[in-house]
Amino acid sequence: MGILRTGWIAVLPFALAGCAAIGGVRPTADTYELGVPTISEASPVRRGTQILIAEPQALKALDSQNIVVRTDPLTIRYLDESQWSDRLPRLVQMRLAQGFQNSGRFKGVGLPGQGLAIDYQIVTEIRSFGIEAASNTADVAIAVKILNDRNGIVASERIFEARAVAAGYGNPAYVAAIDRAFESVARDVVAWVTSRI
Repeated sequence: MGILRTGWIAVLPFALAGCAAIGGVRPTADTYELGVPTISEASPVRRGTQILIAEPQALKALDSQNIVVRTDPLTIRYLDESQWSDRLPRLVQMRLAQGFQNSGRFKGVGLPGQGLAIDYQIVTEIRSFGIEAASNTADVAIAVKILNDRNGIVASERIFEARAVAAGYGNPAYVAAIDRAFESVARDVVAWVTSRI
C-alpha cells in the first residue's frame, strides 16, 4: 500500500468524476478507528465535578478523515486508500470523553449541546497526529487547557506528546502506531486533568 502524492489532492475530485462517467470504480478506503484509552492512574477529584469535552481545534490538514504522513518538516501526504472513521477532531473528542468516563472520577462527562451544568471545559488542540516517514514513527501531540466554566479562567495548560515506532510499513502498521501514541497521550491527559481539578 502506498502513499497518496501531494500533487494529486487538488485534482482527485475531477479524476473520480471522470472515472464514474466511464464506468470506473473508486478504490474502497480502509476505515480505521482509534481505541478507547484504558485509564488506571486518575486522581480523585472534587465530589460532583462535571466536565465538558470540547471538539479539538486543528489545522485544515488534520481536520478531515485523512491519515497524515509527514514526509519532511514542510510537506505532508495522506495514506492511500485509508481513512479515519470520522473527522479526526470529532474522533479524538469522542475517545477523550470515553477516557474521562472510564476514569470513574467525574459525576458527569459531556459534549457540547448535551445540557450539562459543567464546572470545567477541557479545551484541546491537535498539534500533530500522523506518521513521520523518515523515522517510520507515529507522532501525536495535543495541547490541553482546563477552563473554569464559572469564571472563564484557564486553570492550567500543557502540551502532551507521544511517539511510537510502526511495526512495519503497511497502512495497518502505521495506524496501529498512531493509535498507540494517541492512547499514551490520552492516558496522560486524563491523569493530569484529574490531578489539577
